[in-house]
Amino acid sequence: MKKIIFDTDIGVDDAFALACAARTQQILGITTVFGNVAVGQAVKNARLFSQLIGCNAPVFRGCSRPLALSPSASATTVHGGDGLGDVLDNPFDEEAGNAVSFIIDTVRALPHEVTLVAIGPLTNIAAAINLAPDIIPLVKELVMMGGAFGTNGHAGNVTPHSEFNIWKDPHAADQVFSSALPVTVLPLDVTHEVLITGDEIRALNVPVLEQISRGYLQYSLAREGFEGMALHDTLTILWLTHPELFVTVRAPVRVVTEGITLGQTLHKVSPLASRFDPYAGCRAQTLCLGVEAEKVKAAFLAILQR
Repeated sequence: MKKIIFDTDIGVDDAFALACAARTQQILGITTVFGNVAVGQAVKNARLFSQLIGCNAPVFRGCSRPLALSPSASATTVHGGDGLGDVLDNPFDEEAGNAVSFIIDTVRALPHEVTLVAIGPLTNIAAAINLAPDIIPLVKELVMMGGAFGTNGHAGNVTPHSEFNIWKDPHAADQVFSSALPVTVLPLDVTHEVLITGDEIRALNVPVLEQISRGYLQYSLAREGFEGMALHDTLTILWLTHPELFVTVRAPVRVVTEGITLGQTLHKVSPLASRFDPYAGCRAQTLCLGVEAEKVKAAFLAILQR
């Protein structure tokens, strides 16, 4: 069990990740960010879902827009207007303490003990290390879902090149990857390999997960011909519990911040010298590019069936 700060733009697959985290990790706090929904709605969702699953971690309000880009639309087509499938009454308000301050203060108070788990845009993380660069060597690890490196054809899900979380704030992601933070990346290369069906969700006997996933499953069936979903964000938690089920490489990462490949994640693939090296000074990060999909799914089902 690790001490984690859970940073989320909470939508349907984020909720599955939070349910897993609540059963396996010590959640110090939930920090919210724009992405699947506006940040105020993310606060409401985090409070509501935490109550429904019996998680008592405090909730904090984070960044409401990207560092440099104009804000883009929320992912209502997939996650519903409220981010949780439009099936729950939500009595909670949008006000909360400052997420970036909470990240900074907590890492300082618990040096080398806090794992940051980020499953939305990386804006809160970038803001924290920009405001307080002294916390960078104090963070135990940043485990994040985001990016796509093209393994087995797994490229972008927003553009042909770019994954949603990175595309929403590529400047924040590039700052994080270019920093000295130790990062483990769970990209689409592995998340698209771990699929669960609607029948498997219903068999979990976790009514709230079945409820909020109905619209997501209908969207998937209409668009992909598959009544199911990729586990996406949940793989960050399964990395913490079962790292041996993933195949990793070590390489520095950068993010494209302009042009038709905006939001694309790129890692260095060759040690050969080049005249200009955009990775110069960047630390090698841990990239999960392979996964034992059936074993990871079995671990997920076991956690939620406890």
